[in-house]
Amino acid sequence: MKKKKKESKEPFWWALFAVGGTMAAIFLPVHIFIFGIAVPMGWMDPEIASKENLRNLLGNPIVKIYLVALIALPLFHWAHRFRFTVHDLGLRVSQDAVAFLCYSTAVLGSVATVLILLLIP
Repeated sequence: MKKKKKESKEPFWWALFAVGGTMAAIFLPVHIFIFGIAVPMGWMDPEIASKENLRNLLGNPIVKIYLVALIALPLFHWAHRFRFTVHDLGLRVSQDAVAFLCYSTAVLGSVATVLILLLIP
């Protein structure tokens, strides 16, 4: 009787890595430009970043889903990159422990994001 080969979870983590990197590369710079440069420099209407306008935006469930993706997916990208950076540096630590710490940090950050966005009416 053949032993069943244990399936690897690596494709799942690599998929999260790829999607998180894409989100970080495409969408985060837009947010940084608008809210960190354009509005403070007066290039865009400051009303865009007003408290009332942002609160209205956060009332929309689609915006909340977008923000969860914008925050959570780059966290998994970081976790995977950091895990393999530790491995490539040749640090003598348990790779399973590093993987657990990295991915659990990403999961906790994602859960915290969801909880915070659920608390906003």
